[in-house]
Amino acid sequence: MEESGTTTPLAGAVHGLTSELVSALRSGGRFRLAGTMTGPDGLAAGNGLALAAVRVVGADAVLPGILRRTPLEPDDLAVFSKAVHAYPPPADASPTSVWSHWAMRRTLAGLNTSLDGAPDHGTEPRAAWLEDAPWQVLTHQLAVLAPLAVPGVDCAVARVARARPVDVARGFVRAVRRRDWLQAAGAGRWLVLLDGVPQTLGLETGLEFVAQMGSEDPRVVLQVEAAQLMRAGVPG
Repeated sequence: MEESGTTTPLAGAVHGLTSELVSALRSGGRFRLAGTMTGPDGLAAGNGLALAAVRVVGADAVLPGILRRTPLEPDDLAVFSKAVHAYPPPADASPTSVWSHWAMRRTLAGLNTSLDGAPDHGTEPRAAWLEDAPWQVLTHQLAVLAPLAVPGVDCAVARVARARPVDVARGFVRAVRRRDWLQAAGAGRWLVLLDGVPQTLGLETGLEFVAQMGSEDPRVVLQVEAAQLMRAGVPG
């Protein structure tokens, strides 16, 4: 799922959901996905726009609960599960789309396998396209897959990132110089989890700068808030 433009109903729904996630991460309060996404038609009736927004946001739709180890309510899990099953990647989907969906399934399985109707999250996709990718491409792809950057997650994408911290750091700097705040924020989120990041990078200051410059985009702020919480040692 890709968000296109800034004036479509889907873009508005994604903006609203992401803003609520940012508020929850900042406040430390309990985040209710079902309550956030319930509109005039109600999610119980199968609000397709709301479910599509959850699919765009991906596994980060339940990030406050994941980072703070807060159990999710059954109706929140049900909404997340509906989004997972409503939008499976097509046969010709890009690797990032496949991985995004896998991350959602993995998250759902970790939260409550009974809602998913399966004992696990399925076979892990391959990440061969990332292993030898130029550092610019690597950083872009990792930024798109930022929802995979959470403490304790071990997967092929995370292993590629762990093997190339200097390349991700170079990509972070490049994104900042290009004023690509969303890519910089996503790369920064990965960097807080990696060993071997050059100390000269000044990641903490860099993240603060990205948050300031990209403050009008809640997607940017969400990634920075997640990175700063993980850097501070919030349980994941």
